[in-house]
Amino acid sequence: MERIVIDPITRLEGHGKISIFLDDKGEVADAYFQVPELRGFETFCEGRPVEELPRIMTRICGVCPEAHHMASAKAVDAVFHVEPTPTGKQLRELMYSAFFASDHATHFYILAGADFLVGPDAPVAKRNIFGLIDKVGEEIGRRVIRHRMECAEAIALIAGRQVHPVCALPGGVSKPLSEQERDRLEQIARDAVKFGELSLQLFGDLVLTNPAYKDLILSPTYAQQTYYMGTVDEHNQVNFYDGDIRVVDPAGKQFARFRPSEYTDYLAERVEPWTYLKFPYLKGVGWKGFIPGPESGVYQATPLSRLNAADGMATPLAQAAYENMYDTLGGKPVHLTLATHWARLIEMLYAAERMLQLVQDPQITNKDVRVIPSETPDEGVGVVEAPRGTLYHHYQTDSKGIVRKVNLIVGTTNNHAAICMSIKRAAQGLISADKPPTPGVLNMIEMAFRAYDPCLACATHFLPGEMPLDLWVYDAQGKLLYRVTR
Repeated sequence: MERIVIDPITRLEGHGKISIFLDDKGEVADAYFQVPELRGFETFCEGRPVEELPRIMTRICGVCPEAHHMASAKAVDAVFHVEPTPTGKQLRELMYSAFFASDHATHFYILAGADFLVGPDAPVAKRNIFGLIDKVGEEIGRRVIRHRMECAEAIALIAGRQVHPVCALPGGVSKPLSEQERDRLEQIARDAVKFGELSLQLFGDLVLTNPAYKDLILSPTYAQQTYYMGTVDEHNQVNFYDGDIRVVDPAGKQFARFRPSEYTDYLAERVEPWTYLKFPYLKGVGWKGFIPGPESGVYQATPLSRLNAADGMATPLAQAAYENMYDTLGGKPVHLTLATHWARLIEMLYAAERMLQLVQDPQITNKDVRVIPSETPDEGVGVVEAPRGTLYHHYQTDSKGIVRKVNLIVGTTNNHAAICMSIKRAAQGLISADKPPTPGVLNMIEMAFRAYDPCLACATHFLPGEMPLDLWVYDAQGKLLYRVTR
């Protein structure tokens, strides 16, 4: 049996590889998405005061520290049975919306956009941010950089620094917002809304009007039916910071709706021996393996999944874009993996509009930003929507607030089974005996996982056993001297 290995896979955070196995006829027999790295955040948080975790959890990932900070802060609120003040909540969500607007721009323009705006078959040297700028123009490139800089500035104004920010405390946030800071944040939010509109226009002009790209999005090679998960408000509209978790089945019918604290009643996790990433699934359906459809407990929690699981967006421009996407693609739910990029841009616009809504609320500069906890700590769950999916932090402590157990289900982890299935489906659709795996074809297989925007370092946490090690030592002439394997 022939084996094709893509190692490392590219344009993502973390380390992973794809192994594709061909049968004797040259057809794809199987494909594996393997994550070989292991990080022990769940374990080394044990024994620490629980109020330290929101500061520690920002270090779990350099791509989405804000997501882990917010989920951790909400879990600590629950541990101490304290509800933040209204302004404290607003400031948290304001910072979080700025992060979302920045993160989605990073993925589309720097990691995934080149596949569409430059081309999946373009030379590797061109299939990157520089090739993208060459295609769309230097002015657009400057606008992308300015958008990310301004969002980082917004995060720093609220949280004190741009990288690994820390602003949330049990019961609220560390400082109020001044009127001068509010004025600057409103200007940034207005610019972010314009950038969101520009990005959707670019997607329409350069991707949707290109027949080859549109056919790629609509291709069954990049489609599969699963359950879909996302956080919704009381109106079943998308919300990144707070709400209920809603799950719809492959036909779009509500399967479950639950509070974050109830997640263990609905989700279970399993492991496979060939990866350090766990596989969550729906308890009410059960694990049936890596298969799609209503009989399989596999679900997705991507930007597209959030839109599939919701009844709409809570801001007007994003709602119009939401309706346009579903009208164009034939209604809800959409099962097209590559349409996730379109959904991501809609979410980016929503995040910018939500920033503007929050910063224009007169309450945002109220000085009452924190409630001091007074209850005995015990157990709590905090959930937010990370850019890559629903993020769960679950802490258990003793009566003094010392952490006894931590469980995390990270955005990417929710999508792990679906990523594996998407890669296999793409490989089977693109490789055959009469279609050899050219570099362009291998990149198109990578596009199957890239749509999920996986973040692998923060998604791998705990698995009993040792971290595998395969060490190759070469001399100065490149001759292999010895190999050590654990």
